[in-house]
Amino acid sequence: MIQLDRELVEPVMVAAFEGWNDAGEAASLAVEHLSEKWGATELCALAPDDYYDFQVTRPRMTVVEGRLTEMEWPTTRVRVVRPPGSRRDVVLVTGPEPNMRWRSYTADLLAIARELGVRRVVILGSLLADAPHTRPIPVTGMSSPLELGTRYGLEAATYSGPTGIVGVVHEMFSSVGMETVSLWAAIPHYVAQPPCPKATLALLSWVQDFLETEVPLGDLPEDSVSWEAGVNDLTAEDEDIAAYVRGLEEAKDTVELPEATGDAIAQEFERYLRRRDDG
Repeated sequence: MIQLDRELVEPVMVAAFEGWNDAGEAASLAVEHLSEKWGATELCALAPDDYYDFQVTRPRMTVVEGRLTEMEWPTTRVRVVRPPGSRRDVVLVTGPEPNMRWRSYTADLLAIARELGVRRVVILGSLLADAPHTRPIPVTGMSSPLELGTRYGLEAATYSGPTGIVGVVHEMFSSVGMETVSLWAAIPHYVAQPPCPKATLALLSWVQDFLETEVPLGDLPEDSVSWEAGVNDLTAEDEDIAAYVRGLEEAKDTVELPEATGDAIAQEFERYLRRRDDG
C-alpha cells in the first residue's frame, strides 16, 4: 500500500528504462530532468532481488577516504510531482531494464499505476538509427488507442522485431484499456555515446504535448546546440565520416521534401496551437 499525503489529480505516468531501450541515455535523462526541475518526491521502489541479476546489473558502492559510505542497488523508483501551473499530477518511473521476470515486473508497475489512479502512461525510449545529427531528431511511436497519437500528430512507428521492456510495458498497459503512448527518439549511430541532449530535448517536446503541461527545458536547448557543434567538429576531422553524414542528410532531405509544404507544416502548426491554448 502506497502512503500518500494527498489524493493525486488525473495523474499521468512517464517512464524510462536504462539499458537496451535507452541509446545515448536520452530517455532516462529526460525523466531525470523532469524529476530534478520539478522537485519530485519518491513514493516507492520495486524490490531489486525479484528482477535483477546482480552479476549483470551490479550494485554500485561509494568509497570516501577508504570508507564504504553507500551501497546502491539497481531498482526501479517511482516518484510523484505536481508541476507548477498544472492541473494534474505526474508520476515518474525510472530504473534499469530488469534482467528477469518481465511479466511480473510489468504487472507490479501496472498495480502501482492503478493504485495511484493513473489514466495515461507515456513510455520513453531511444534507439540507434541512420539519422544525421544536423537534422531534427526523429521521434516516432505507438499509441493506444490509435486516435490518441493521431490527435497529437505522432508519426507511427513501423518497427517489428525483438523488443525491450518498453514494448512489454506498452502491451500490458494498453491491454487493460489504459491510454498508452511509447515515444522513440532516433540517435545518430555514429555518435552513440551519452549524453545526447538533442534527443532528450526532442522527447521532452512530445512529453509536453501528452502531459498537456509546459515542461521546463533548462539548459537543454543550449546543450543541444553545443552537442551538435561538437559533433560537427568531430566529423570534420574525418572525410569518410563527413561524406557519410552528407549522404544521410541528402537521404533525409529527399524523403521529407514532398512534405515540407504540406502535412508536416500543418501538423507542426496544430501542435503550436495546442500548446498556446494549454498555456
